[in-house]
Amino acid sequence: MTTMTMMTGRRAALAAGFVLAAPAVRAQGAWPNRPVKIVVPFPPGGSNDVVARPLAERLQQRLGQPVIIENRPGAGGAIGATSVAQTAADGYTLMVSSSSFATTSVSQRVPWGVLENFTPVAWLGRSPFIVIVNNDLPARSVRDLVNLAKERPGRIDYGTSGPGGINHFVTEYFCQRAGVQMNHVPYRGTGPAVTDLVAGHIQLMITTLPSAAGVVRDGRVRLLAYSAQGIPEGSPPAPLVTESGLDYDISIWWGLFAPHGLPAPLLERLNAEANAALRDPDMARLYQGEGARPSPATPAEFTAMLRADIARWREVAQLANIRID
Repeated sequence: MTTMTMMTGRRAALAAGFVLAAPAVRAQGAWPNRPVKIVVPFPPGGSNDVVARPLAERLQQRLGQPVIIENRPGAGGAIGATSVAQTAADGYTLMVSSSSFATTSVSQRVPWGVLENFTPVAWLGRSPFIVIVNNDLPARSVRDLVNLAKERPGRIDYGTSGPGGINHFVTEYFCQRAGVQMNHVPYRGTGPAVTDLVAGHIQLMITTLPSAAGVVRDGRVRLLAYSAQGIPEGSPPAPLVTESGLDYDISIWWGLFAPHGLPAPLLERLNAEANAALRDPDMARLYQGEGARPSPATPAEFTAMLRADIARWREVAQLANIRID
């Protein structure tokens, strides 16, 4: 076949709306032949960073190429996510994010959708939240708390790391499931909220165990319950919220994403490599430090969870009027 014949054939294929697959197949076959970047859309040291770094180390070992973490914080994770959504779906740019990825998508004006502009690659881990109260609050169980909130509508103050954050969503979800009203007090971060909970300036927080582990361990606040199963080994004992009769079962999750359109062979390879890393006992111990348990799953299972999660948070945002513009 002459060069002219090959060019004519390519033009005809393009004119007919087809894209020749051979170059893409060669690129996939060579993957990875250069460093892979994992964007963490939050500052270093947070839970997303803690989950991403041991994963990057193990993927680097398995892929034979450097796997680099790039922190791109801002706007509740929206800035880093936007940068990834605008990147080629070639397997060289990935992202680790958490439940806040879903809550941001339903509470902020962002130029992307979780399932419309990203490929869910691997479900990395999950962890229950904890329900904690100030020691002076006369509630020693979730049932006590709900009864008290019904007696004092709008008079129990709950703290969060900020408006529209995951703590805001999970606490409003608790209120909606329990049929109570409580007063939201937003802080600039979880630390100041925990400090005010201990001091009695607020009465309630629903947060992650690592963010309040010290005050829980020292008895400076009262741990009422965990929000879901999967309590990390060695955690302080407490019942599940569902044991009180309240239909409230929620976990924080972390996941690995790629830009939308990641070719199927790359998706399968990345999912398999991530799941293999998650089965490493050392990895499980590192995740336990964040109160998390590894959650190996297929892309389809991860996508189904995300779809349900986004639908739930969209409803919570509408009912509680959570909107950050």
